[in-house]
Amino acid sequence: MADHKFSRRAFLRGVGVSMALPWLESLPVWGEDTSRRSSEAPVRLAVLFSGNGFHSKEWWARGEGNGMELGGVVSPLNDFRGKMLFVQGLYNAEALKGNIHSSQTGNLLSGAPLASGGLIRSGTSMDQFVAREYGGSTKVPSLVLGCEKSNPSVHKNYSMLYSSHISWTSPTTPTPLEIYPALAFDRLFKDNVQRGDRSVLDAILGDAAALRRQISVGDQQKLDEYLESVRDVEQRIDNAGKKGQLQGWRPTLTEPNLPRPADGIPQDIGEHMRLMCDILVLGFQTDTTRVCSLKLNNDHSSLRFPNLGVDYMIHHLLSHSDTADWLKVNRFFLEQVAYIARRLDAVQEGDRTLLDNTMLLFCSSMLTGSHDATQLPVVLLGGGGGRIRGGRVLDYRGKPDRQMCRLFLSMLDKMDLHPEQFGDATQPLNEV
Repeated sequence: MADHKFSRRAFLRGVGVSMALPWLESLPVWGEDTSRRSSEAPVRLAVLFSGNGFHSKEWWARGEGNGMELGGVVSPLNDFRGKMLFVQGLYNAEALKGNIHSSQTGNLLSGAPLASGGLIRSGTSMDQFVAREYGGSTKVPSLVLGCEKSNPSVHKNYSMLYSSHISWTSPTTPTPLEIYPALAFDRLFKDNVQRGDRSVLDAILGDAAALRRQISVGDQQKLDEYLESVRDVEQRIDNAGKKGQLQGWRPTLTEPNLPRPADGIPQDIGEHMRLMCDILVLGFQTDTTRVCSLKLNNDHSSLRFPNLGVDYMIHHLLSHSDTADWLKVNRFFLEQVAYIARRLDAVQEGDRTLLDNTMLLFCSSMLTGSHDATQLPVVLLGGGGGRIRGGRVLDYRGKPDRQMCRLFLSMLDKMDLHPEQFGDATQPLNEV
């Protein structure tokens, strides 16, 4: 198909709706950047975070390739050992000054000094640095998702906003966090971010039918699978909303006889996280965004996990032990990472998969719940567009110049961004 009216930057459109297309061999151009090969997909960046660290005896990896051995926390990633870097020993020097959750989280993606005493000042986070450079290429410059509300209080002279946000648009501005899947979904596909009665897919079916007649048989199947995945997420959001699990409290009377209380934490945390994971994948699959952060919970988190049978203690308190339940919760978080990796790896983009074209960083602000931030738990999944060789353990413990920001410089390099300095680092990690 040498000639067609659809270009890579075309959208399926309907009234109030625009949906970017997935990678299709019949539409070989990705965006307007002619410096890249026309069939080469862009590199995506995803950052996933969970607070309070992990089980002290079960966060480890050794060996290499598909024979790599993984500790109990990381074992959900077994299927992706060949596409994984397990990184040990990196840290943020500025995070050690307060030795509390807020002071260790607020600069996780920037390495910047943090203001205390009622002031709020951190640094622009790595994901937003990328969004600033590449955000104009996509409908949504960056998608910033969360599964736990921001905490505006103060703890030991540091704002708890530091514990609640890993993404910072500027040193004084945490990037607005979307915790409602319905609104995150709308931001990807609707022109006005408001919940409507009409399905996104129903709105673009005419445009989709026209496109289907002009693409290859293989692309028709890929388009059908993509539209079905969008429909699935849409239906799950609607069903969850009807159960009252994602949109907070709903009155049972036609006219409530008491004031509506503030929205609370979603009741079904498992479904909440899974929906956010699916929305991240859809954002990348459609090239609606190339940058996404997903904060699975806050540092100093108050989440409980009745879906795991662990409802007797909040996440933060549970983190101060090495119990079997703490390991169970840890594994639950890693299962979300594995789920995203599996979804990304199932999407073919030319000779590579979407996971091969992504850098999926998973980290926490401390190694264990005892506030050990002298080394950070870090896993990097994906190929960075064919520029990262996985299946390795990189150990920087005991070595000089082990700034976390050196990893960020390496990741920025894979996206063809080459700042002379980021945070407290001036040199990338050559091994990455």
